[in-house]
Parts: sequence; C-alpha cells; structure tokens
Amino acid sequence: MNKLWGIDLGGTKIEGVVLSSAEDPQVLSRQRISTQREKGYQHILQRINEVVQIISQEVGEKPSRVGIGTPGTLDPLNQTLKNSNSTVLNGKPFKKDLEQVLGIPVAMANDANCFALAETRMGVVPRVCPQAKVVFGVILGTGVGGGIVINNKILNGMQGIGGEWGHTFLDHSGGPCFCGDEGCVEMIISGPALERYYKKLSGVRLTLKDIMAQYDQGNEHATSTVNRLLEFFGKGLANVINIIDPDIVVLGGGVGNIDLLYTEGRKMVQKHIFNTRFDTPIHKPILGDSAGVFGAAYLMED
Repeated sequence: MNKLWGIDLGGTKIEGVVLSSAEDPQVLSRQRISTQREKGYQHILQRINEVVQIISQEVGEKPSRVGIGTPGTLDPLNQTLKNSNSTVLNGKPFKKDLEQVLGIPVAMANDANCFALAETRMGVVPRVCPQAKVVFGVILGTGVGGGIVINNKILNGMQGIGGEWGHTFLDHSGGPCFCGDEGCVEMIISGPALERYYKKLSGVRLTLKDIMAQYDQGNEHATSTVNRLLEFFGKGLANVINIIDPDIVVLGGGVGNIDLLYTEGRKMVQKHIFNTRFDTPIHKPILGDSAGVFGAAYLMED
C-alpha cells in the first residue's frame, strides 16, 4: 500500500503529514514549522522543502509525489495562484516552482477543498453518511469558503473556483468585498462581518465569542446579530443546496461551532430550499485543524 504525503500551507504555519495508506490512514509522521511569509515567496518554497525533509527523515524514505493544500487557487489556464490571502503567492507559478524545489510532482488544491476531501475520506462523512456521493464542505470562519467532493474527488471546475460560495451575492447590506463585488456571503456571515455588524448596532467592538455570550444573556444587539446570521446562513446555504443537492453538508470554521446553526439555522435553510422537505444532514467536522493536511495527502490519489 502506498503512503500518502500531504502539506498544508497556511499563513502562519506549514504542516506536513505522512499517512500509511488511503485505506488505513494511520499517521506515520506529522510536523509543523512556521511559514515566515514575511521573508518572501522563495523563502516559503524553501520552508515547504524543509517540512518534506523533516517528515522524510522520520519515516525513513522520500516521497515520489506530494499533495499540498494552499490558501488560494491554482488557475487552470495560466497555472498561477490566485485569490490567496497570502498575497505574496498571487500571480506566481507556485505549483511549477514548488515541483522544481522538491524535485517531485505536486498535486495541489485550495484549503477549503482539502477540508472537504479530508472529512469525506476519513472524517465525519464515513461515520454518519457512509453512502454519500456528493459532499459540500463549508469553511465558515474568518472568511467563507467551500469545497465540493463528488465520488471522493474534488470538483475544481473549469476556472478552479468550484464550491466558492463565499463570493456569491447574498445581500447589498454586506457592502463592498475585497473581491471587488459587494454583498458577498463572506461580507455577511463570516466572523469579522458579524463582529462589524454588532459594532454598528452597539458602538462596541466584541469578539464573536463575546457576542455569543451576550446573546445568551439576552442582549438586544447580540440577538439582532445572531438573528441576522441565522437568516442569511439559511438563504446562502439554501442557494447551494438548490444547485448541487449534496448528500451531506459539513460546517467547518469558528462560526461553524455555533450550535444554533444546526437547529434554528437549519430551519432557516428549510424555508428557502426548493422542496417540501429538508432531508440534507448538516454536521460538524471531527478532524479539527488536521483536516487541511489530511485532505492534501489524499490529493495523491488523483
């Protein structure tokens, strides 16, 4: 059985893992180092190489291929990275350059796709919905992203933007988005968007955790903020379900930890789907921050 090698490139850390096989994904090595992105593009490439060397030494062999999850997406046409919040990567032929540094082929996908793939292959999906063919994995945190997995394979799409529901239109009240549009899902139900909305109502800046604590105490501004989240979560997710009708939705990210999304939020989704019933299960992930690197390892199967 072939080992799976994965790298998760984040803004602050780079993580590497070696799994024993796709069928029996035991962790043989797992290491993290800082990204040090402030030192520039070439330095990031070398840091990834360092992680590969570290895990290679630990397992006693070198990879013939590696999967990597990235912030941003590789453009299928010009093969450069785009839409990355690590802006030093944007416009760079990242896959080609990394293959030159490592000396081996690289399989690449964005971090939301890797999250969805990991939860599909070895996370919550096999436990609660083992027959699932279509999985929508949601990142609902500092930003809003998503990944679609069909028959255990990522749906990248013609432009490499499959699953990117965070930059679909939701409501003009969200205001301008960094993507150049306005009213995007990310500008309404991401963690920072909810914090901005609460400050607009109250004049006080609180973290989302503190807003939820205020909600539990009956604070009117927190109640308005949470009700806004539930309403637009319902509308936004219903749009996706109406289009791809997944077998299961997995909610990741810090906002995805809010229990109300699975009760009152679910009711709001049901109001907007094109069906008399709402059968789609919505679950929390179980892999935590391991999902990205595990999903990257499973890219080696493509």
